[in-house]
Amino acid sequence: MKKIIIILVSFILACIIGGLIWYNVSLSAPSKEPEEVTFAINNGDKTKEIIENLKEAGLIKSKTASSIYLKLHKDIKLRAGEYKLKRNANVQSLMARLNEGGTASNTVKITFKEGFKVADYVEQIAEATDKNKEDLIKEINSKEFLEPLIEEYWFLTDDILKEGIYYPLEGYLYPNTHEIYKTSSLKSIIKKMLNDTNKKLDPYKIDLKESKYSMHEILTMASIIEKEAVKAKDREMVSQVIYKRLNTRMSLGMDVTSYYGVQKSMKEELLQVDLDDDNPYNTRRSGFLGLPIGPICNPSTTSIKAALHPADTDYIYFVADISTGDVYFAKNQSEFAVLKEKYMK
Repeated sequence: MKKIIIILVSFILACIIGGLIWYNVSLSAPSKEPEEVTFAINNGDKTKEIIENLKEAGLIKSKTASSIYLKLHKDIKLRAGEYKLKRNANVQSLMARLNEGGTASNTVKITFKEGFKVADYVEQIAEATDKNKEDLIKEINSKEFLEPLIEEYWFLTDDILKEGIYYPLEGYLYPNTHEIYKTSSLKSIIKKMLNDTNKKLDPYKIDLKESKYSMHEILTMASIIEKEAVKAKDREMVSQVIYKRLNTRMSLGMDVTSYYGVQKSMKEELLQVDLDDDNPYNTRRSGFLGLPIGPICNPSTTSIKAALHPADTDYIYFVADISTGDVYFAKNQSEFAVLKEKYMK
């Protein structure tokens, strides 16, 4: 028995010593070269995100060891700002520098508007950060970029990775205004937006769980509603039309999905070739039933709420008056014909 205790104690001591050696080695500088790296912490960035960004920038060896260090040194605050950091600095000196605060002169505000597409957002980010738009699109659509986000955010699922989707994060980036550093990475900006989405969707968790439609399908509905109507009441009735058509296996037949399918602006004219285009978004195409493969824009909470709580009416058709933003509804084809004649000249 005494021998077993000695072996057990020795094993525990070995683990402790091994752990301490690993911890100290992990806190050492990741490089011997004094290469300087520009690093930014945006207002609102969480400690976990900052640690991940430091690792990606090659400024620390271990995310785990660095997190432990910060938990043991609660007096250290990672302050927003832009920094010039060296790769040959250890965690202790690195965190001390981040505690001091960086410069705040290189920031820019970006307003991501409701109803705009991921492609629009990427273009804004490219202009604000002087990055290449095509490189950003390639990055934001890559599995290497998306899979860690799916693991981190409850509302992101493998549905966004379906083959045929143009932009996997379409519909999931909540529209808002953000102040960022021009040197911010795409990942840090996108996570800032997803954190916003998380806050906006949180009040609807129960409704989303109880819906017979998936998170992806609800956001797809919300994105269509966002493009078809402006007023909250109209959005609820457009939502009802979508549900009615889905439940009766009637084609949605909505122009806004066709515009997205052929990547045309709503200011352009839809041609017959566009309406016939065989893409997974085009609900105007003959024989197309159900929802598009994914969202067609990034919707507001008003549209998300409408997608979860449609109005209670018998409408099956509607016509939107582009000049006023009003939407007019019809219960049958004859009523619809009258509306088309009046508002779709």
